[in-house]
Amino acid sequence: MAKKEVTVEEKLRALYDLQLIDSRIDEIRNVRGELPLEVEDLEDEVAGLNTRLSNLASDVANLESDITSKKQAITEAKGLIAKYEEQQKNVRNNREFDSLTKEVEYQELEIQLSEKRIKEYKVKITQKNEVISNTKAKLTQQETHLTHKKGELDAILKETEKEEELLKQKSQEFSDSIDDHLLKAYTRIRNKVKNGLAVVSIERGAAGGSFFTIPPQVQLEIANRKKITIDEHSGRILVDAALAAEEREKIDNLFS
Repeated sequence: MAKKEVTVEEKLRALYDLQLIDSRIDEIRNVRGELPLEVEDLEDEVAGLNTRLSNLASDVANLESDITSKKQAITEAKGLIAKYEEQQKNVRNNREFDSLTKEVEYQELEIQLSEKRIKEYKVKITQKNEVISNTKAKLTQQETHLTHKKGELDAILKETEKEEELLKQKSQEFSDSIDDHLLKAYTRIRNKVKNGLAVVSIERGAAGGSFFTIPPQVQLEIANRKKITIDEHSGRILVDAALAAEEREKIDNLFS
């Protein structure tokens, strides 16, 4: 849908309003600083520590299950030894006796191997429990840190939430009153200049933030608001001080 025809002055006011709004958004983001990224990193770390604890607990459970299996194997081996020793009392020849003796020896070796494995598993469980303890301590520390950082971020978000919503709405309104070509130029300038200031007012005969004096004739043209003027030194769009003061007051009242 085609945008309605607007005067150059209306475009300049809309541009300066948009600049004031964007600058306010920049301020809010600066207040937040790295907090959102810090919170995200901490959340990832806490999730990773919880996953590690879950895996370690699973490892310990498996080792304990293995110990139970080995203890069961020892019990079964002792039962077989008792059975074979009882059978040795009733053998008819040395061959049968030797055969049963080998079976007993085999089961005794199975018991020794199972006992060795049980000791190994218990050492591993001790080691993993130590890692679990250290991981839990680290998790508690990072969860406390995360809670603190989330609290900081939530407080800032709560404080600026309504203002941000209004900023977004007004940003869209002012953008709609600016033609696409001018809006693209504003965005391009804003992305490449210091502090994101694409539109500045005349201050003491120079562009805001600049030390280069603007000729009186150019200042007069800017004050007439009949065309868009770009500062040849900074590349910023220029507006007169009176217009800037009026728009600042309007925006201040809007968000007060």
